Amino acid sequence: MTHFNKFYQEIATNRLSHWLNTLPSQLDYWHKNNLHGEYKHWQKTLDALPSTHTSDIDLVNSVTVGCKEDFNAGEHKRLENLLKKFKPWRKGPYHIHGLHIDTEWRSDYKWDRLAPHISDLSGRYVLDIGCGSGYHLWRMRGAGAKFVVGIDPTQLFLMQFNAVQHFINDNKVNLLPLGVEQLPELNAFDSVFAMGVLYHRRSPIDFIYQLKAQLVKGGELILETLIVDGDENTVLVPGERYAKMRNVWFLPSAKAMCAWLERCGFTDIRVVNTDITALDEQRKTDWIDTESLSDFLDPLDNSKTIEGYPAPQRAIFIATKP
Repeated sequence: MTHFNKFYQEIATNRLSHWLNTLPSQLDYWHKNNLHGEYKHWQKTLDALPSTHTSDIDLVNSVTVGCKEDFNAGEHKRLENLLKKFKPWRKGPYHIHGLHIDTEWRSDYKWDRLAPHISDLSGRYVLDIGCGSGYHLWRMRGAGAKFVVGIDPTQLFLMQFNAVQHFINDNKVNLLPLGVEQLPELNAFDSVFAMGVLYHRRSPIDFIYQLKAQLVKGGELILETLIVDGDENTVLVPGERYAKMRNVWFLPSAKAMCAWLERCGFTDIRVVNTDITALDEQRKTDWIDTESLSDFLDPLDNSKTIEGYPAPQRAIFIATKP
């Protein structure tokens, strides 16, 4: 499948070459059977993006390409109109030739919280599971990662990633439309990130083992998830919805999450950050046209969700595969 040929060429000569035993057939099946109804329209929008060449790319402090002066006013407006066809933009922000894609989530806040605690990414192979549009993929590359792979089955996120990739053009950063259950046991990544995914999995223990199977020995897991207060036996199993989300299954306490990681064979387990999701980190913008955090909380008591559960609190866990 030509769309992923560059990725196949990259991994054919690196430590991920054994993935070629299964990956091409998976992506070929995806292309033939699972394309979203809007996919062709999104592809036309991608094809209409202006071609630019710039060495002014900052992935260290942000995800920024070029500057506003690269386009005249008409070209700048056309770029904005094209990129808004990919709404809603959830994770970011991005700065593309002076255009600020003001995403729902300030994902840079999360990066700032976790970056001081993770191993140096220089020269590392990194996997980000449930990566969304790939904001953190670019920050990982900016932090020195040698090869970065994100997986996320949401096709709109793939289109958004491809739009940003159009301007950055870095073959060492890739996003594949896969779910974690489609990954073989690669045992090839130095760092595996799984942020905002565990509570969407019906079997969190199976999920943790799937993460472990992607790491090399001595590799580092960085896992961020919703938590609740409590001891090692405390786990919230919400009803049909949590903060208006249907697919939330398990919210452990931090101590319970550590116990799960230990049970799955991880070592050097630590909680490096806990944080209540703030209204300035997840909010409505012109780039989403949907509800956001303020709509998910009790309007009379922001310490509770609209359903009466504890408001979203997140923790970052780091652990090692022995």
